[in-house]
Amino acid sequence: MAVVRPFKAIRPTRDKVSFVASRSYEEYSDEELKSVLQYNPFSFLHIINPGFKFHKSITGKDRFHLVRNRYLEFLEENTLQKEEEASFYLYQIEKDDFKSLGFFCACSVSDYRNDIIKKHEDTIKQREELFADYLHTVGFNAEPVLMTYADNSAVWEIFQEEIQRKPMYDFTTTDRFNHSLWKISNKKTLTRLETAFAQMDALYIADGHHRSASSNLLAKQMESENKGHTGNEPYNYFMAYLIPESQIRIYEFNRMVKDLNGYSKEEFLIQLDEHFRIEKQEEAPLKPSKKHQFSMYLDGDFYSLYLRTNYIFSDALSRLDTQILYKTILEPILGITDLRNDERISYGHGKNNLIQMKDNVDKGKFAVGFSLLPTTIEEIKAIANAGLVMPPKSTYIEPKLRSGLAIYEL
Repeated sequence: MAVVRPFKAIRPTRDKVSFVASRSYEEYSDEELKSVLQYNPFSFLHIINPGFKFHKSITGKDRFHLVRNRYLEFLEENTLQKEEEASFYLYQIEKDDFKSLGFFCACSVSDYRNDIIKKHEDTIKQREELFADYLHTVGFNAEPVLMTYADNSAVWEIFQEEIQRKPMYDFTTTDRFNHSLWKISNKKTLTRLETAFAQMDALYIADGHHRSASSNLLAKQMESENKGHTGNEPYNYFMAYLIPESQIRIYEFNRMVKDLNGYSKEEFLIQLDEHFRIEKQEEAPLKPSKKHQFSMYLDGDFYSLYLRTNYIFSDALSRLDTQILYKTILEPILGITDLRNDERISYGHGKNNLIQMKDNVDKGKFAVGFSLLPTTIEEIKAIANAGLVMPPKSTYIEPKLRSGLAIYEL
């Protein structure tokens, strides 16, 4: 039984929404970030980068307090406004042949603890604690956890009814994505959505494992501080964007390694022969055509690596291509045990990542590159249902949500 709850969002005024909405902070180059902060006074980036106002880089708790101050200023200046009624917020992102339709809601930390909200990634305790401290200080959550659920006809019917109305927001950003948002506040419709999700056994985190873990940690801290704790306080929930499985796109991360761990090219290929049938290919760039096949770029040539049929699978994790690559090549041959922190390995994603991988190897930045097919939603769910953990950088998932469209007060 999954709990979804409407909430009173803090959101931009209609005339400023296109200026407020921002991409994730990490997606901006230094030059682009400086330009936005200098020429767009309404950007949500001013809230999360409060030191710009003082021409100074500010970190730690000082930054957290200034984030809170900038947030209050945006409210005082009426760039942001508080809703008077609890609502769900239906949000559609569209560009070319890509369209996703889901909704902002509050999800329960109890569901997170009781494994109704399923996870497939490990989190780092230090990052959990840092973000929980951040949430406690600033008092709001502006970065929703992206979660997915099995396509549901009752939910989709509601979505289709709602998008017939004129959206509250409808604007296009400079990257040519169109953004539309509808407020759902009708009590009967709210109940229909809540009832539909109450009949679901599970929700799956697609992106935002640290955000959800930090919200859970914050709730535990607040419970201990609040003697009158009831379980209904806002801190017992976190903001999520729920989207049906058919509406997400999953892309792969390539792996690039700086050296061959002391092996010559010929010795390295011999090592690979234990688990793979190796074929040099004339096609360039070469993408894998099926699961358990890898494309490798080495010394100016593309190779197809076909996993041998006698390879033994023990569980859902062992069938995952990113895990197979790790267990057959990266760890035993190339000596990479820490996929998250080893400086010898890098990752690439995006439309042209295979070409970029080839260019990086040709320029001598890396000795070898590996490409694989994207992980599927079925594989993600199998990993999560089994309580297993995927290797880092196993999935790059879209949509990527704009910050500042809906804010959840804690």
